[in-house]
Amino acid sequence: MNLSHKPISQAFAKDQGTLAHSVRNYYRCPDEFLDFRLNEGLSADQGFFQFGPGTTCYGRSLTAAHQTQLKYPLSDLLPSVLVDGGQLVLPFDPDEVIGNLRLERYASVRLHRYEFVFKKIYYWLRPVTNRSLRSYIQKRWAANGEKRQFPKWPVDTTVESICENLLRLSLQARGADRIPFIWFWPDGARGCVSMTHDVETVVGRGFCTQLMDIDDSYGIKASFQIVPEERYPVPAEFLCRLRDRGFEVCVHDLNHDGRLFDERKEFLRRVALINRYGREFGAKGYRSAVLYRKVEWYGDFDFSYDMSFGNVVHLDPQRGGCCTVMPYFIGNILELPLTTTQDYTLFHVLNEHSIDLWKKQIGMILAKNGLVSFIVHPDYITEEKELSVYRDLLAMLAELRKREALWFALPGEIDSWWRARSRMSIVKDNNSWRIVGEGAERAVLAFAKIVDGQLIYEYADAPQGEMAARHSSFVES
Repeated sequence: MNLSHKPISQAFAKDQGTLAHSVRNYYRCPDEFLDFRLNEGLSADQGFFQFGPGTTCYGRSLTAAHQTQLKYPLSDLLPSVLVDGGQLVLPFDPDEVIGNLRLERYASVRLHRYEFVFKKIYYWLRPVTNRSLRSYIQKRWAANGEKRQFPKWPVDTTVESICENLLRLSLQARGADRIPFIWFWPDGARGCVSMTHDVETVVGRGFCTQLMDIDDSYGIKASFQIVPEERYPVPAEFLCRLRDRGFEVCVHDLNHDGRLFDERKEFLRRVALINRYGREFGAKGYRSAVLYRKVEWYGDFDFSYDMSFGNVVHLDPQRGGCCTVMPYFIGNILELPLTTTQDYTLFHVLNEHSIDLWKKQIGMILAKNGLVSFIVHPDYITEEKELSVYRDLLAMLAELRKREALWFALPGEIDSWWRARSRMSIVKDNNSWRIVGEGAERAVLAFAKIVDGQLIYEYADAPQGEMAARHSSFVES
């Protein structure tokens, strides 16, 4: 990066007042600390580039600075950032790039068509196949997925890295000591943990009571995603039993046949029923079958939050990944991304029966203070071998809660907090700052600062030495 504050002619720079929108909303910091504009014009087409080592981006950039196909090595545009009087002059639009990652716009049309054909064949054969054959097909499909370099397996935090880089550069450009922001989670929690259970079959529904007992024995509550039609009966007493015990009810597709997004007219018929079941179930949240998603149609859902995007989904039928471990808005819907590997994938595709992968993912997510979210199906842990692994996971999470300041929350609670945080702001209060807005009593003022060239976070109300020790794990290596 050029920190010489070299003046740049306005004739070659493009003003964009919204360039900092995504970064500002990520941190909820005062407007004055983020001042971006584009350097010259952007290319007409979109492509891949880097913004710092290991940070793969997709979008328009300076002419000839990107590649239309993902092929490493990529051009690194971080050194191309210039400074003009405290303003960052950027070689790409961060709002566009972050949106492309979160909404998976980097995936090619050719890839989507290939996945569509695979999905059609798979679901056509599914009724006449057993689990062993389905597992074999999925393993063959996943074989290529494991070789993919982007999104980065097993956790991709590209969005976090972009935001951190831009905040660090803003600190340097302004010569500022620190930038105040609203901490990500209530009461200063280091990160958030959320357990969810997708109930796919009558066997899984029958196991729900026992699963609630198991969760409760470790002090963990979860949401249950219920398929409204065809798979199993859904009596009102069953839903009441879940809610009465402090668990949450969400809608899981319509009939779990994997064809919700195949055709627009049929989708509209189904989504009307899905929305009706949401009202009948008293459900704020939704998740599609097999994590299928088509973001262009999300405006037709009547839910407060969705849980159908994965962080890295190389091994799923619809590949991709949102490349973030934080919630984000898709229009009025809050997306709570799945940030860890599903139990089915772990057991039947990767053929692993330990919590080693989950442990690794948890560490990587919490290093970014993110949302650690799980899908564990009651359908796939009825046997002792799989159930033992799940108990190991719960025991590890319970132990983690004793050692770390983590927020264990239901998806609906996360939705309520993230919406409240999105409406809060930071105002000047004499020589300090304070958070205002509904729910601000649970919000914590934090600061971003640079130590030894690295961006670190610290809470406002803790002694300096204590914070350095307490947040040493927040420092990027």
